[in-house]
Amino acid sequence: MISIIFFTPSVFSQTVTDIDGNDYPTKNFNGNVWTVENANMEKYSDGTPIPEVTDDTEWQNLTTGAWSYYENDPTKPRLYNWYAVMGIHDNDPNTPNKEFAPEGWHVPTVTEWTTLEEYLIANGYNYDGTTTGNKIAKAMASTTGWESSEAAGAIGNDQSLNNSSGFNAFPEGGRYSIGSFYYEGSYAVFWSFTGVPVNSAWSRSLGYGSGSLGRARNNRPIGFSVRLVKD
Repeated sequence: MISIIFFTPSVFSQTVTDIDGNDYPTKNFNGNVWTVENANMEKYSDGTPIPEVTDDTEWQNLTTGAWSYYENDPTKPRLYNWYAVMGIHDNDPNTPNKEFAPEGWHVPTVTEWTTLEEYLIANGYNYDGTTTGNKIAKAMASTTGWESSEAAGAIGNDQSLNNSSGFNAFPEGGRYSIGSFYYEGSYAVFWSFTGVPVNSAWSRSLGYGSGSLGRARNNRPIGFSVRLVKD
């Protein structure tokens, strides 16, 4: 369900509501509307539960969708493995996958992440105001929650200058494929929808000591944050 908040000639802002009733604010980046909060649902869009998995060994052996709170602490954010992103809800290859995102929305592909990156660079969101090179991390990161850094242009260096783009990425860390948790306060890592053979997929990341938006291949059982993009 989508509700319009306001409309101006330059900005079309909406909220999107997931199956659990969570509302997500959004922002239009050159015609591409992104959520500016992380996914927080525990069901696929048809109401099928996405299992919470707390046990390290069980998490490590998963080949289907699951989520967990960081450190299994309900006061902290949800992290999803890539199988959840893909809607892989059982081990039957003949069963259709579920939809992770609400109707009319989807998990961004690696190409859509690159389009966002290029837009931010071209429109002066580099920390030094240039329009070449990838220096957009501060513009994408939240103004609080990051470890400190003295590196020029790093997210952790004067956090009050962060988030000029409104993307508002918090350092929620991740969960290794072996089940342990890592890097809360240091990194924000987001899945893309785009898989890579064998048993990996693309992710994009922000780190407290860096000025750039990173890109990496990660194992599919790892738990990361997820953003959504309007179809």
